[in-house]
Amino acid sequence: MKDLVNTQSNPHTPPANAEHQEVCVVVDAMGGDGAPQVVVDGARQVLESTRAEDLGIKFIMVGNVDASSLLKEQFPHRVELVASTEVIEMNEHPALAVKQKKDSSIVVGCRLVKEGRGDAFFSAGSTGGAMTAATLIIGRVRGVKRPAIATVIPAPKGNVVLIDAGANADVEAEYLLQFAAMGEIYARDVLGVKNPRVGLLNVGEEDTKGSQLAQDAYVLLKDNINGFAGNAEGNDLFAGTFDVITTDGFTGNIVLKTMEGLVSGLFKELKDIFYASTINKLAAAVIKKDLTALKNHMDIDAIGGAPLLGLQAPVGIGHGSSNAVAIANGIRATATATRRRVPELIAKAVTS
Repeated sequence: MKDLVNTQSNPHTPPANAEHQEVCVVVDAMGGDGAPQVVVDGARQVLESTRAEDLGIKFIMVGNVDASSLLKEQFPHRVELVASTEVIEMNEHPALAVKQKKDSSIVVGCRLVKEGRGDAFFSAGSTGGAMTAATLIIGRVRGVKRPAIATVIPAPKGNVVLIDAGANADVEAEYLLQFAAMGEIYARDVLGVKNPRVGLLNVGEEDTKGSQLAQDAYVLLKDNINGFAGNAEGNDLFAGTFDVITTDGFTGNIVLKTMEGLVSGLFKELKDIFYASTINKLAAAVIKKDLTALKNHMDIDAIGGAPLLGLQAPVGIGHGSSNAVAIANGIRATATATRRRVPELIAKAVTS
């Protein structure tokens, strides 16, 4: 077990000019509540950007080609269109939909990556559909037991990687070890955290706390993860104590949705308070700049999507409610994972 995961034995140095490396991202143009228009608008933001890292991003837009035709006309050398006739809906059973809808935008998109026509895949459509298709078609990294969703939480004291955030409701201690290893790699090599502090989500900080699963996982993480810093409690998510927090997908998804609801509700309440009277409006005007900065820092649209780690190619999953800004940032994050060779790093970690 000691050699199962070694996230430091193969230090990674990105290739020269990695941030400018050309990357082809296959995009599910039919994914999300506002698709296809919001997806096209998000891709357009990247294509119109003058940022050096954006100039190297090319697209294969999968879905209704009419919706993306203008994009193709304006950027003929950077946009390719691939038609698909079906869409996996949010309420469909993922495995059944992937099996039955062979010409869905998600299935076709994953197939294009598998065939080598694209480097990575991004979808804001059915999370279950994207996870199932990516796992079955693109395939897992050899040695990875279960792919996991790594959601980046924009906490006040620095971003925190929460893994798993919904892919695996039932886990074993060994899975949690691999989640921690993948999360550590993502925090270091994509987010730029030099020495990520990794925690195991639990009901207390002592190593004897929690279920038998949590106690078994604690031992594995302590023995195999160089950056392991102990158990993380719920209040550590915003405290800046950890850079990566590992848990099962059932717990992680509840934590994530609770936090999203809390942040949204908090800012709504603040807005109501500041508009309640003239004096409050004046007070709001005084601290408007600071409030805006805080809101922008905690804006999930700035993250754009969550990587599904453990696959043979980068896969980004966006929120169904994503706007164009979130789509653009999700595509950028997926391109960065490609340039940073995240699948390769994970493969080395689980086989060292």
